[in-house]
Amino acid sequence: MKKLGVGIIGCGNISTSYLDLAPNFGALDIRAVADLNMDAATARAGEYEGVRALSVDDLLAADDIDLVLNLTIPAAHFGVTKQILNAGKHAYSEKPFVLTLDEGEELRSICAKTGLRVGSAPDTWMGGAHQAARAAIDAGKVGTITAGTAHVMSPGMEMWHPNPDFFFVEGGGPMLDLGPYYVTNLVQLLGPVKRVVALTSAASDTRTITTPGPRAGEKIPVETPTNIHALLEFVSGATITLSTSWDVWAHRHANMELYGTQGSIFVPDPNFFGGLVEISGIDKEIKELKQPEHPFGINNQVDGQGVDRANYRTAGLADMAQAIVENRPHRCSLELALHAVEVMTGVLKSGAEGRFVEMTTTCERPAAVTPQEAAKLLG
Repeated sequence: MKKLGVGIIGCGNISTSYLDLAPNFGALDIRAVADLNMDAATARAGEYEGVRALSVDDLLAADDIDLVLNLTIPAAHFGVTKQILNAGKHAYSEKPFVLTLDEGEELRSICAKTGLRVGSAPDTWMGGAHQAARAAIDAGKVGTITAGTAHVMSPGMEMWHPNPDFFFVEGGGPMLDLGPYYVTNLVQLLGPVKRVVALTSAASDTRTITTPGPRAGEKIPVETPTNIHALLEFVSGATITLSTSWDVWAHRHANMELYGTQGSIFVPDPNFFGGLVEISGIDKEIKELKQPEHPFGINNQVDGQGVDRANYRTAGLADMAQAIVENRPHRCSLELALHAVEVMTGVLKSGAEGRFVEMTTTCERPAAVTPQEAAKLLG
């Protein structure tokens, strides 16, 4: 299989996930890393054989780099991705890849003129559990999905992140930070969204950092909603309640439940690739959905809480690289990511203005990831 040369801009914690997992995918060869802090780039490159540290400009000029992975902070995603495209290279960004619809449309215009591609995380929806749920829905095992709920709620990010400031300013908040996992998975399961409406608030105008370290006890301002409750109406007619909040100490809501005309399906946390999928029919008996063995559903890591997890967070990047070689659409596409961004920013706009917000973008459901397709990516 032909490999594309990959460079990384941004050497923070998330870079280790890609550097650790990329060797599992046949189409990827990570060759260089860069950061505004050259010491950070040098230190990260030193941890991985065959990876060199470059300045950002040198990485963008490197002849052996075809595709650049943008792992900067969300506020910098648009500018850095535009810089990558203007250097004549394909770009794949961490989520959200832009913070406004206009930014996304500008990147789309560049791609249309140049033939270059933009891709974006999340790729967790490609996991075995979510693909099993999709296959069950597409097979009509719960009839037509008419409604559902999705919840991602916690006390907040200042309790574990040493520098949580960016989570609480415009462009942050739980909708733009965690919403991409939920919205993207809903779109791959149900199709595009037609319109949204929401109520938004913030429980406090400051947060106190409690993460152990030099900033413990420091107060930081809250400049974006931290408590968001939305209704999403899909083109299919399904209506979904989506709640994202950092103002909740405890709750008993499931991550995602979808209700059909012939039953219900219970989907695990879309922040992860694997997990238990449950299903019921009109008999109301909830039981485990038997999942086919899927390469992206096999536990391969233990998380910080000692839980076995399936983690294949480079799958979307690998699929994009392989799609470039094969001249086919990539799954974590600009169109999918931009539609998700419009949904999320539409939710925030609705909360601010007190009205329904109609979507102006749409997208096709990305191609399903069968066990065979996943195995091919790992080849």
